[in-house]
Amino acid sequence: MKTLRDAKIGETLKVVKINGAGAVKRRIMDMGITKGVEIYVRKVAPLGDPVEITVRGFELSLRKADAEIIDVE
Repeated sequence: MKTLRDAKIGETLKVVKINGAGAVKRRIMDMGITKGVEIYVRKVAPLGDPVEITVRGFELSLRKADAEIIDVE
C-alpha cells in the first residue's frame, strides 16, 4: 500500500485508510483528512519533512511521521 509519504509533487491521491490510533489519528481526522477525501501534494521539503498538501480547499503541512500513517491510492 502506498502512503502519503511516498507521494510525489503534483499528484492527486485519494485517502484509503488512516492507520494508527489515539490522539494522532484524531488530530489528522480533525484536519479534514478522512477516508475517501482527495489530497493534492503541493510541495515536499528537500529532506522530505514536511509535506505540504491541499485538502478540502485549504493547505496543510504534515510531518513525515504523520504522512506515513495515511494510506492512499
